[in-house]
Amino acid sequence: MGCAAMSELGSIDNPVKFKDQDYDALLQKCLKSAALFSDTVFAATQSSLGIPVDPDPKKAVKWLRPKEITSNAVFVEGTMGTTDICQGQLGNCWLLAALSCLTMHPTLFVKVVPSGQSLSESYAGIFRFRFWQYGEWVEVVVDDRLPVREGRLLFSYSRTTNEFWSALVEKAYAKLIGSYGSLKGGIISEGMEDFTGGIAYSLPVSSRPPRMLWRGITAALARSSLLSCFIHAASVKEIGTVTSEGLIKGHAYAITDTDKVQRTSEEVLLLRLRNPWGFVEYCGPWSDKCKDWDVIDHAQKARLELAKVEDGEFWIGIEDFCLLFNTVEMCSVNPDSMSGEASDDTATPSWTLSSYQGTWVPMCSAGGSRRYPRSFCKNPQFQMILSEKDVDDYDYGEDEEGEEGDGEDDVVGVVVAPVSKTEKQREKKKKCTVLVELLQKYRRQKDKVNFLYIAFHIYKVPPEDRPGSLDQPFFSNNSPVARSGKYRSIRSVWRKVHLEPGSYVILASTYRPNQQGEFFLRMVMSKPVLPEDQFRVQKWFDEKAGSDDKVNAVQFMNLVNSGLDVHI
Repeated sequence: MGCAAMSELGSIDNPVKFKDQDYDALLQKCLKSAALFSDTVFAATQSSLGIPVDPDPKKAVKWLRPKEITSNAVFVEGTMGTTDICQGQLGNCWLLAALSCLTMHPTLFVKVVPSGQSLSESYAGIFRFRFWQYGEWVEVVVDDRLPVREGRLLFSYSRTTNEFWSALVEKAYAKLIGSYGSLKGGIISEGMEDFTGGIAYSLPVSSRPPRMLWRGITAALARSSLLSCFIHAASVKEIGTVTSEGLIKGHAYAITDTDKVQRTSEEVLLLRLRNPWGFVEYCGPWSDKCKDWDVIDHAQKARLELAKVEDGEFWIGIEDFCLLFNTVEMCSVNPDSMSGEASDDTATPSWTLSSYQGTWVPMCSAGGSRRYPRSFCKNPQFQMILSEKDVDDYDYGEDEEGEEGDGEDDVVGVVVAPVSKTEKQREKKKKCTVLVELLQKYRRQKDKVNFLYIAFHIYKVPPEDRPGSLDQPFFSNNSPVARSGKYRSIRSVWRKVHLEPGSYVILASTYRPNQQGEFFLRMVMSKPVLPEDQFRVQKWFDEKAGSDDKVNAVQFMNLVNSGLDVHI
């Protein structure tokens, strides 16, 4: 019996070894020599911290292993509850909020935190974690020496003080990026994508009526999407300030659940939120100790597991949520089922994924925006062929194309007549659904973050033109049929579009020309109905339909129940 073929390099089962460090080989070497692992790649030094040295000698940082911090240290205590992760002296609540969301999905969690790791059994001071990086999974090895100041962990810690898994995940991610200091300031979608490989995006709270937003969040959670939210801070000074309702501005909260309760004749829609600090809780309507709960019967409270403790987790009504919060961040883990959990469903996926690595090279392939018509055509060009129309009924949460202008990039303004929602839906069903995402790579380095302003444009290509070598006259004479929106200084931009079948070219660009950078482009396309299924349905229809080419309701239900298994 032959051995199973090894999984593709970069897959979750065969991740790329970061800095060529092999966990199994290093573990066995340490166990054989009875020596604890000391990582020379990410050493216990100031360079790895990436933050200024505190002049006060009392605040000098020491690097200690978990059992040097507390004698009963464990990797994880019981289960990985979301209330475990607390933020230390680093502005990386975006990362910890994403990690909090991840703990709600055990199957996804073990991808990042492989099971079987312990501070007792086969312990050698070495741990491994896996992160998604631009189309491939990377395994990062770390030792368990953690930065400590005045006897306490300097960065993230567990509310269960003898538990260290979250601090070690944070260290591994800091090593991957360059330093702990590189983790300061970010958006939750970055962490969500790197923990799952999914596609993350922002949804303005004001873009949906409260009840519609609640339904969307409920559906996303049911699909195992990761969700988070925050309140915008008007200035740097406002970041971290606590509102009168007990909420923190500029701070990321994980959305962990939705539910509803019956108050007399009124149905109240609720969201459960989690503050990664592990304390400082909302104190408004439907908060843990609010009197609103007094009129709710015991059975409903028991179902919601209402806990009147300061653990950072709380309920809030959807109307209040919409008044107090500005943005919801969502991460769709799987464009088809949106689920990372195990499934018995072996049906063919209804989507395909294409991805490309690219580079902007000054004076060569870094042409800048359309504001620079002579060089815009030099940007990397990627061909996309859409052959069949589809019917995609999944709402990714964005206000569809909602085409934003390109700001200064749009030299000529175009006035578009408004289209009714019904007409828009009808048009969509005649087109191909594509989700395009452009990510810039390696812009968090050591102690600085330097994102370029990026965007992509999609052009329809006539049959006589060849994509990949389109020149200045083509782009000067044709307008894009879709685009990501304004150039933005963030890691990734994306958009879901509906296009006619045909040949297209995607241009990835920075706002200014001649800016050096690397990027990753991926396209998720809905699959059309398979030809064999179309044939089977047509054959059935021809047999059952009357002379008027119609089937009645009973005949239609027989078709649905006949197990034709049509993939749409």
